[in-house]
Amino acid sequence: MGEEVDQREFTREDRARYRQKVRRCLDVFAEMLRESRFDFERPLTGMEIELNLIDDAADPAMRNADVLAAVADPAFQTELGQFNVEINVAPRRLGTRGSAEFETDIRASLNAAEDKARAVGAHMVMIGILPTLRQSDLTVESLSANPRYALINEQIFAARGEDLTIRIDGVERLNTTADTVAPEAACTSTQFHLQVSPAQFASYWNAAQTIAGVQVALGANSPFLYGKELWRETRIPLFEQATDTRSEEIKAQGVRPRVWFGERWITSVFDLFEENVRYFPALLPICDPEDPAEALANGDTPTLAELRLHNGTIYRWNRPIYDVVRNRPHLRVENRVLPAGPTVIDTIANAAFYFGVVRTLAESDRPLWSQMSFSAAEESFHNCARNGIAAQVFWPGLGYLPVTELVLRRLLPLASAGLDRWGVAAEERDRLLGIIEQRCLLGRNGASWQVDTLHHLEEEENLDRREALREVVKRYVPLMHSNEPVHEWPYP
Repeated sequence: MGEEVDQREFTREDRARYRQKVRRCLDVFAEMLRESRFDFERPLTGMEIELNLIDDAADPAMRNADVLAAVADPAFQTELGQFNVEINVAPRRLGTRGSAEFETDIRASLNAAEDKARAVGAHMVMIGILPTLRQSDLTVESLSANPRYALINEQIFAARGEDLTIRIDGVERLNTTADTVAPEAACTSTQFHLQVSPAQFASYWNAAQTIAGVQVALGANSPFLYGKELWRETRIPLFEQATDTRSEEIKAQGVRPRVWFGERWITSVFDLFEENVRYFPALLPICDPEDPAEALANGDTPTLAELRLHNGTIYRWNRPIYDVVRNRPHLRVENRVLPAGPTVIDTIANAAFYFGVVRTLAESDRPLWSQMSFSAAEESFHNCARNGIAAQVFWPGLGYLPVTELVLRRLLPLASAGLDRWGVAAEERDRLLGIIEQRCLLGRNGASWQVDTLHHLEEEENLDRREALREVVKRYVPLMHSNEPVHEWPYP
């Protein structure tokens, strides 16, 4: 979302030109897929982690410009809100020590950045939604200075023609409105990238869709918004509603949402990009001077700038990525379902589980998605977001069962086999998957720790909701820095 664009207004001619250009990009992309011009022989994995900034009182700190200037590391970038930053972790092969290197590098980067952030009065927190965030913190003034964010805000509300409605029925109920996309900034996530070949893309994307709900259940870490206890992963319904370009009438007509689980299994990566062009009007109709067909004919690698920009404004939970590195194109599955945190080691364990399971499922002789409906996968996704680690899910051959039982009985062995195929060392594999196993055995994750801590503070220490939420964050931060997995955190 943070790609730099110029502040500007768009004309009808801009939109017509962009539509033609993005369709031309799609035609060239189809030709490239037929010619197999993609880099995939040594597949890389990558990671992005979005962070919240807080002050000494545990309230959001609108200081990302100051923090980024102090950190002075190109791996750290702006995000939508001034209380957000993002770290882009250098891609690497999983291999024997890839996951351990991810852990070491992320911890070193975050610790160095935290030291510099403190110097300007801010602290970094890996958490799905900051518990102390108030609705008054999310206004147009809280958006980051990048012109892209202002443009997206303008275009979404121009398409809607009315304020956003945010309605979430969970343990408590939230019903409010917003006149900017700033509520989306409340959602801080972890994104996993997996480079795949064009021939394998559909299998990996379908596999990622089947386990999206399980990922959310295991990793839920966003139980609060605006002082209310809602879903265990409130980030999911909030993100779906906070960027919705559809009015109520348009929704009733069946128009697809821009934050989208999808509606079918795919047979090619082309299916996803073609759906993007067919179903969604441009938010940012900005044309690049490159002629993609001419570039391809000249033996160059087209950037497909319009297709990529358009794809970046459609927020699939598993999103296709086309990119070019050193004049070689490649494809990635970007897995966007998980919140940030609670710790680096929990994040790496989540990654190991994901990379392991999707590899086994994608390379299985009988695809799992041929045995279940797409709607069953979507239902599990939202059910797991609502109920977290206590959720029930559907699985072919097993029916409905607790998600923890599914993971322990079926998915951990698949993850282990997948990590073996990636070449992950057995000791590292067992250490990381052991964290997932203990979460399931104990029924503990970031969301359950936050909720139980809040209830204790309110019921046993008689704190009001506002002070209790501040105390939750104050207790969370040192535990986050300890890098002890969340299932080992002390409960009240």
